[in-house]
Amino acid sequence: MDYSPIISEVFKLWWVIPILLVITIFKTPWYKGVLGESLVMLAGDLRLPEDKYCKLHNVILPTPDGTTQIDHIIVSQFGIFVLETKNMKGWIFGGRNQAQWTQTIFKKSFKFQNPLRQNYKHVKALEAVLDVPPETIHSVVVFVGESKFKTPMPDNVTEGGGYITFIKSFSELVLSEFQVKHILSQIELIRLESNWKTHRQHLHQFKVRADKSAERKCPKCGSRMILRKAKRGVNSGKEFWGCSNFPKCRVVQNIS
Repeated sequence: MDYSPIISEVFKLWWVIPILLVITIFKTPWYKGVLGESLVMLAGDLRLPEDKYCKLHNVILPTPDGTTQIDHIIVSQFGIFVLETKNMKGWIFGGRNQAQWTQTIFKKSFKFQNPLRQNYKHVKALEAVLDVPPETIHSVVVFVGESKFKTPMPDNVTEGGGYITFIKSFSELVLSEFQVKHILSQIELIRLESNWKTHRQHLHQFKVRADKSAERKCPKCGSRMILRKAKRGVNSGKEFWGCSNFPKCRVVQNIS
């Protein structure tokens, strides 16, 4: 039997394969995350003038216990804004002081770390390398994607381009033009190059943090972290990592 006509017809449809591949990529969480990040950057470029707001993206900084990756940093005379973006869908429930928030999709619920706590380490890492008053650095969380808040959120937790309104609410000059330029040069000087090596190092740090048997250091002072158990309060009985230099250093970390 001659299969050449069939093969010929199949080859005529070669263009279908790349189209299906592109559609598949568009549906992946990775692509949606990249798209969300791009929309955040685009909104900032359009609504935050470059002559007043300097933007840095994907900043990886060294810390005593490894590295930390900051999605976006916006430096201005009105303050320094540290942005953590979350690409999520469904209903979002949470509060400023809750260790974990809840994502509900249809009838299924999932727990995730309070993004304000996640961004706290980013803020502290930036404080450690910059010679500025801590009150000039602000934490901002930006949810992108098909998500909706179902509980009241703090002003610095926003959806989509709402983070721009929050940033623009700061109108008092707290830094000079010289300080802004110096801050930018400090960050550029210490930030790590975004490549496969630093990315692998960053992923390794996450794995170590989830391993109770792994030795870890305090991100603030570099002392050894010790596994402790809460004795009182709503978290009574739960384990956490505490700095061995307590009470001089009061840094704590969740188990996961």
